This record gives sequence, C-alpha cells and structure tokens, in this order.
Amino acid sequence: MSKRHGSYGFDAPWAPPGLVLGAIVLAGLAAVSFALDILAAGLAFLFGALYTLASAVSYLYTTRRGRFAVWAAELQRLRGDERLLDLGYGRGAVLLLAAGLLDKGRATGVDLGRTDAVTRANAEAEGVSDRMELVTGDLRDLPFGDEAFDVVVSSQALHDLRTAEGREQAVREAYRVLRPGGLMLIADFRHTPAYEETLRGLGVVDVRRRDAGWRFWYGGPWFATWILEARKPAG
Repeated sequence: MSKRHGSYGFDAPWAPPGLVLGAIVLAGLAAVSFALDILAAGLAFLFGALYTLASAVSYLYTTRRGRFAVWAAELQRLRGDERLLDLGYGRGAVLLLAAGLLDKGRATGVDLGRTDAVTRANAEAEGVSDRMELVTGDLRDLPFGDEAFDVVVSSQALHDLRTAEGREQAVREAYRVLRPGGLMLIADFRHTPAYEETLRGLGVVDVRRRDAGWRFWYGGPWFATWILEARKPAG
C-alpha cells in the first residue's frame, strides 16, 4: 500500500483521548494502591491501565493505517475499468483508494455532502480527482438508476443510519444499483448479520461475512470490523 497524501482525520476523534485519559486514571489508581500496600488492587489497576493504553494504540493504528491496508487488499481484485460506488464516502478514505486503481473506470461517492471540500482536496492530493465524482444524496434513496455500478462498497457508514428499517433500505438500494454479477463489500463493526439477512432475503446466495482482522480493530477484538462480501445473482 502506497503512502496516503490526503487528510483523513480520525474515526470518532474523541475515542483515543478518552482511552488515554482512562489509562492515566487507572495508572494513578495503581500507584495509590501500591503506595497503600494493596497489592491485588494495584496489579488489577495496572493491568487495566496497560490494557486501555493498548486499546488506544490499536484504535490509532486502525484509523491512521490499518483500515487503509485492509481496503487496499480488498480492492486488489478490481480490474481497473469498473464503475464503483462508495456509500458514505466521508473524507474519501476508501473512495480515493479505489479511484487510484480505476485507470479506465470511475469512482462515485454518495454522502450528505458535509465533507465535500475536504474530500475534493484529498482527491487533488492523491492525484485522482479526474477519476471520481461526489454526489449528495441519501443512502436510503440513491439518486442512481438500476444496475448502474459494477462494484458497491461502504466502510463504517451504514451503522450511522439510526433505524433498522433505514439500514435495511440502504442495503436494498445498494443491491438495486448493482449490476447482475456485481460485487458488494460492506465493512462495519455493527449490524452486518442484519445486512446479510437482507441480502439473502433478496435472493443473494453468494454472500459471506468475515472478520476483517486486527488491522481493523477499533481498540480491540470487541470492536472488530466485519466485512460482508456478496455477488448479485447474474440471472
């Protein structure tokens, strides 16, 4: 994976400082416990401090490096001539990574438009502004025709839809705009079993859900990211 040149920020930027603060508090409690000769409590607090600090390191690695490595590996299967849609592109972390691989294709991102200026600046920094476009729209009502894309991807976006009905509708819309035989890749740390159930209800047989691995942990395995991979039936 080549070095990223854009500014992609942090996922949930309040989380790493919170984890570091928690580690400091626990370390302080450990020090007090040892000073009072309460060995068991001191060891417990010390373990908690180290564990929380490790969680902060994991979170920082994922948001700054790990998620890019996972998606770079997932997108290696692209031929380079596909039309790709990114649902909830944010600052363009996945959208622009894909655009860099589409020398004859095009990457389209759909989101609410709040980060367009940042995403366009990132596209310029990555040298892919001529291969991508941004569209303002609702993931539950995509402004595209049926079977318009060869690939549909999404990374940590669908869980932001507040209701189960809204998330289900977003998956249905992703399926609608995907061409027969097309590939869908959804990465999320929540609700992926429900996404899979929705796709199976639509008749998708070639679908599987898998752990993205430690590179996509947001602090530890309890916040693991899962990837839903599916192929729309060709018939």
